Amino acid sequence: MEEERVILVNQKDEEIGTMPKMEAHEKAVLHRAFSVFVMNSKGETMLQQRAAKKYHSPLLWTNTCCSHQRLGETNLQAGKRRLQEEMGFQTELKELFSFIYKAPFDNGLTEHELDHVMVGYYEGDPEINPEEVEAWKWMTPDAIRNDIQASPESYTAWFKIIFERFYDHLIKNTLQK
Repeated sequence: MEEERVILVNQKDEEIGTMPKMEAHEKAVLHRAFSVFVMNSKGETMLQQRAAKKYHSPLLWTNTCCSHQRLGETNLQAGKRRLQEEMGFQTELKELFSFIYKAPFDNGLTEHELDHVMVGYYEGDPEINPEEVEAWKWMTPDAIRNDIQASPESYTAWFKIIFERFYDHLIKNTLQK
């Protein structure tokens, strides 16, 4: 099986090529990604704990799902695909915003992503893919914020950045379903 490729972009999110995913993370090249936040009617966010065998950030808590878009795939198509692959359900998604971040990891890899953040709503329990997800839970944004402050090492780099920079935006959209 051919290694998954990521879409390389400039700071304006214009495609400039593709590269194997691991190579992009080894070279810290800017590429397109997405993060999905699924919320319920109680205002809680569904978090996932990444599987133990993930190549970076294993067993850390993060947003409902995240990954990389494929060539020819819209952000929303990619988010829905990965939500099904990781969490075993589908729901409508809405793109909220995007931002660029760079986060080096202890294993020598670096995430340098233009991350498209999406939100969706769901009331049920997921059917997690154990290859991707170790565990899951619902938490309110305030509980997440408090837990990140108490145990920042338990969360992924991008999730902490999203919460730090865009907490108010997420709260506003949680209430606006």
